[in-house]
This record gives sequence, structure tokens and C-alpha cells, in this order.
Amino acid sequence: MQGSFFSRQFADAGVGATIIAHQNVQNHMDELKMASEGVPSDTFLEERRRTFHNGDAIEMFYEPNAVTDADSIVQIRRADVIVTGDIFTTTQYPFIDVKNGGSVTGEIKALNDVLNRTVYQHEGEGGTWIVPGHGYLCDEHEVVEYRDTVAIVRDRVQALIKSGATLRQVKAARVTADYDSRYGANSGPWTTDMFVEAVYNSLKKPAKNLSADQ
Repeated sequence: MQGSFFSRQFADAGVGATIIAHQNVQNHMDELKMASEGVPSDTFLEERRRTFHNGDAIEMFYEPNAVTDADSIVQIRRADVIVTGDIFTTTQYPFIDVKNGGSVTGEIKALNDVLNRTVYQHEGEGGTWIVPGHGYLCDEHEVVEYRDTVAIVRDRVQALIKSGATLRQVKAARVTADYDSRYGANSGPWTTDMFVEAVYNSLKKPAKNLSADQ
């Protein structure tokens, strides 16, 4: 699975366009020897990168150890839009690439960071627009549901690990059963079993930049 995230995400990057990303994106793509057209032409190392484009302020926030160790969310301030990449999707459980630095702890932190920047219009609906990595345009309500889903699955897996359960036993416990009808998959590039295994592995060996308490 290693490398597949970056290959998929940047396979059709626009030729000649300015591509801004965290330095770790370029590092991974260089390791994979990907075509130069998709490699970022402008990278950053700091937690926050600012720019101005089309009459609007744009901020990029680095989210370490979420899907990978190279994720960012993008906030377009005047338009009140947040672009999440695969940190948030409406179609599947998050693709946590443990081999490339992803973790369930970092994923939940990143979702909370998205929610810290949203404003709802009325009773949790409307307001800030969220552009997911896959799926439909939505507001913070869907992000809250997604964050809660991932956090509940994390808590269930953590409790089983503390009780001494093996990965096979965790999968057999069907810790995602409540949410499989919405986010689950039994086939394809990212299945429910893969998600549970990624949660298990990232909790057994937390990413170096995050503690298990975050």
C-alpha cells in the first residue's frame, strides 16, 4: 500500500499550474520518482502558509500524521471555504497510511482543526463550505459526524487493545458495525478491514510526532 496514496492523488495534476504543498509531499513523490508535472513547485515546512489569490486570502495548515505525514487543510477566508483533501470524505472511512506516517490520532486532530475553523449558519447547518477529498460539498455537520465516527472506532479499538485483543479479535468484534452502511466497503482499494487494521496498528505504535492522548 505504501506510495499508493501519493500516486493516486497527483496522477492528474495540472501541467504548468503552481502546486503548493508541504515539503513531505515532495519528499514522498521524489522517492517514488513520479513525473515532474505533479511534483509541488512551491513547498513549505512551517505549520501555516499564507498567500493571496483571486482577491482572497488563502491559508494552508499542516496536519502531521493524519492520512500521511504530509497533509494540509486549505482555508479560503473571504469565501469561507475549507478544502480538506482525504482527511475528510463523505464516501469512506479515512485512508490512514500508517507506513507513510498516518495515524488515527492525527486524523482526529486534523478533523478537530477543521471544525475549529468552521462557523455554522443555523443549528449546526449551513455556514462554512467544506470540500472533501471525495464525495459531496457539505458543511460542518457532516465533519462532526465523521469525526465522532472515527473517534468512537478509535476508542473501541483502544479498549480492546488494553484488554489484550489481537488484530484478528479486533476485526471479529466488528467495531465499525454501526457505521458500515455509510462508510464501509468489502472490496476496492480501501476496505473496512483495512481501516480497522490501520487504526489498530497506529494505536499500537503511535506516530513519533503525536502522543496517544491527543
